[in-house]
Amino acid sequence: MERILRGGFPEAVGRSSRRRARFLDDYVSDLINRDVVQISEIQRGPEMRALVRMLAARAGQILVPGSLASDLGLPKSTVDRYIVLLEEVFLIKRIPAWSRSISARAVRTPKLAFVDTGVAANLLDLDVRGLRRQDKELGGLMKNFAAMEIARQLEWSQARVEMFHYRTKDNVEVDIVLENRRGQVVAIEVKSSSTVRGQDFSGIKHLHERIGDDLLAGVVLYTGTQTLPFGPNYRALPMSALWELGAG
Repeated sequence: MERILRGGFPEAVGRSSRRRARFLDDYVSDLINRDVVQISEIQRGPEMRALVRMLAARAGQILVPGSLASDLGLPKSTVDRYIVLLEEVFLIKRIPAWSRSISARAVRTPKLAFVDTGVAANLLDLDVRGLRRQDKELGGLMKNFAAMEIARQLEWSQARVEMFHYRTKDNVEVDIVLENRRGQVVAIEVKSSSTVRGQDFSGIKHLHERIGDDLLAGVVLYTGTQTLPFGPNYRALPMSALWELGAG
């Protein structure tokens, strides 16, 4: 949780919580007041700031612009445009839905991720104590954190891999789907829990049944400390494996 709150900006990591919050506040303000305005020439800074805070509360979740537009009292086309702008200045990232082919079961709605979880947590004014009490925010930020840690590693990985999420109309989900050019897949679930049960692999098993041997591995990342087997090619891994084993 401390890593999630701290984020990854070198200018922020070594600062005290108060100075880090000030830096992150200034960073978001500069993005909106300078970069976004320069790109788009929009003059609706307050609306953009309200949208950014709402997006922070939905980090790691399905992105539904229509719902955001309704809550903000804005046209959906305006919210769509703002989201594109925020992605262009690298504040947020949309993770597309995975599908092997056009299918009525696959929901084509992307997931939302903040490029830096420290920014999202700061927008929500969360500290470790507050994050422990907010199960929904903790779960979303944990999924966001894992996805962005993996995205960074994909940038230097020799394997050509793309990142998706998987979700059906029946709400069967896999948080992260990594697929190479041969159509081989690693499926990853992210849990903000220190224990793992067999049922935590249910979404992975559903995807496995769909693609068969093309699923190379199913992984549940959790906050415990042990690597645990859950059958052939299924493992529970500590979240710390993202940085402790990443170089290997």
